[in-house]
Amino acid sequence: MRVYVAGHHGMVGGAILRLLEARKKAGEALELITRPSTELDLRDQVKVHAFMAQEKPDVVILAAAKVGGIHANNTYPADFIYDNLIIECNVIHAAYKAGVKKLLQLGSSCIYPKQASQPMSEDVLLTGILEPTNEPYAIAKIAGIKLGESYNRQHGTDFRSVMPTNLYGPGDNFHSENSHVLPALIRRFHEAVQEGRDEVIIWGSGKPKREFLHVDDMAAASLFVLDLDYEAYSRETKPMCSHINVGSGTDVTIRELAETVARVTNFKGNLKFDTSKPDGTMRKLMDVSRLARLGWAASIELEEGIKSVYNWFLSQKLSSLRDY
Repeated sequence: MRVYVAGHHGMVGGAILRLLEARKKAGEALELITRPSTELDLRDQVKVHAFMAQEKPDVVILAAAKVGGIHANNTYPADFIYDNLIIECNVIHAAYKAGVKKLLQLGSSCIYPKQASQPMSEDVLLTGILEPTNEPYAIAKIAGIKLGESYNRQHGTDFRSVMPTNLYGPGDNFHSENSHVLPALIRRFHEAVQEGRDEVIIWGSGKPKREFLHVDDMAAASLFVLDLDYEAYSRETKPMCSHINVGSGTDVTIRELAETVARVTNFKGNLKFDTSKPDGTMRKLMDVSRLARLGWAASIELEEGIKSVYNWFLSQKLSSLRDY
């Protein structure tokens, strides 16, 4: 089976590729296909179609995306909607034209309305207004889901979508402003310890609640959904609601998260919350009952996961971490 992983240099794509490589070493008949963005710009329609026509993968895993935290989404809204829309359109259409048997695309929990009932089930999609701080990115991801559903309905393809909660893990972006909250906190607390500071400033009130999932769990869930036979997948999904939530099923406040990171990094000082910064949505917990009924559940506890990521962070030279 020829499997193309788009976005293999990213945190999620890298985790999926590692898991596929482990399967291959264990004896599965897999041929893994990757291309760095320097060789294949997924925003270039002509190049994407030529690549798919030449390689003819059996399976495509679309983990390539432009991602970032609140600051990045506020600063580069045009980049977030354009890049993600065009990547999805190019890859999904080219996969259809090349006769790809299965495609799995990864989305985000930000697709759900700002005031969605908690926990958020798959069928609350498009039932309310999105969170303004990441609306362009969310709209692009919703379009990707609907694109896959539309190809399934019109062309009989088997294109699936998984919607992860907030992910963290090795290979994350640890920029203190442009990253997501957890890696930003890890770096901020680490630097506070190194510099002997007695205070760490955290954006927002600390009251919003967030759910977190280790990227290795996300990789396992992605391949689990991809491996499901069509009948099993179809029993839990609907033609107009074909995506599946992936999460841990539990959440913590940003304050609790910061306190956990402080323990892991051995920071002994005070936490100061900057309420002039936006909180974003007050709660974002995924309803993962659909995935649970199919037989999968997360296995990495949050503090255990943060410890492993912090150890990975310490093993890297800070200058080698992505800082954009």
